[in-house]
Amino acid sequence: MSAAATTVPSAAAVRHVDVELGRRRYPIRIGPGLLDDAPSLAALAPGRHVLIVSDANVAPHYLARVEEALASDPSGKKIASHVLPAGEQEKTLARFGELMSALAALGANRDATLVALGGGVIGDLTGFAAACWMRGVRFVQLPTTLLAMVDSSVGGKTAVDLPEGKNLVGAFHQPAAVIADTDTLATLPDRELRAGLAEVIKYGALGDAAFFDWVNANAAALRARDADALAHAIATSCTHKAGIVARDETETGERMLLNLGHTFGHAIEAVQGFGGLVHGEAVAVGMALAARLSAELGLAPHADAERLEAALRALDLPTDVPPGLDPDALIARMRLDKKNLSGTLRLILWRGVGQAFVATGIDEATVRRVLAPR
Repeated sequence: MSAAATTVPSAAAVRHVDVELGRRRYPIRIGPGLLDDAPSLAALAPGRHVLIVSDANVAPHYLARVEEALASDPSGKKIASHVLPAGEQEKTLARFGELMSALAALGANRDATLVALGGGVIGDLTGFAAACWMRGVRFVQLPTTLLAMVDSSVGGKTAVDLPEGKNLVGAFHQPAAVIADTDTLATLPDRELRAGLAEVIKYGALGDAAFFDWVNANAAALRARDADALAHAIATSCTHKAGIVARDETETGERMLLNLGHTFGHAIEAVQGFGGLVHGEAVAVGMALAARLSAELGLAPHADAERLEAALRALDLPTDVPPGLDPDALIARMRLDKKNLSGTLRLILWRGVGQAFVATGIDEATVRRVLAPR
């Protein structure tokens, strides 16, 4: 699929993207009404035991439908559901422990399937539980937020947070399938939609200047939830991520580029106690900071940093560090980032739109200046 395509397929069409990992492969299906395809959903959970994990925001809308679809299998699956409170602050070891207990109560064996019905928090937590139960069982992603559809549900990163930082405890564990029913975006709050758009434009910023321009040109349509524009954005983002994951599954090289803005963003989330900016908003600020730092270091034009900030503002996303956050506290959190080596910062910077790269040996004094209030 060309990111710069001028003709966008109808939103009614179901789009297919495969994630290929050597001999392993799993599908991403994107389109409307997919949660109503009971035979297909039931086929994704071939074993006897199924645990559906959701949260208090999503479950009232979709849980009964998914339970009914899975129960339609005549083999007689034993199905249980576990509904958590909503929010990043729930992605903890304690909630992980609840899922372990729920699987034990279900009597889940190694042929069990976990189903993640929700956004990135539910996907990350459910995937980590699947990675750990009996040393690894099957799980399926049913993302219901834009951010989860374009990013967190794809690629097998699973984790929980610690008070010291985001995603510090986790595992790589690929899903069996990702089913993105775009109809679920109708119940997504505006703030969460905008947060997902941050991850969409990230793909253009890090490696596809034409897609960056397309997102910028279609910002109003995306914010207005135009079905064709959103479906194209999701499919293009998934195509980019699937290609990168196929080349670097465990993030030893190219996959690190997907963290553009994330080192800054994760630090902001942690310093705010996971109760301030939501993830996509923090990533938007982080991308703006990475672009400014690149310009300050003479690695990229200031004009490109300004282009990115303008594009983020067109999506109604923040571009500045929230007031009152101490730059030294943010840098302390950044030192815990998983990309760092030997105690030195390793950041994703760029040479301009579509040209991200891994930068090492970054001077912390310059980082501190970029983090200071403007």
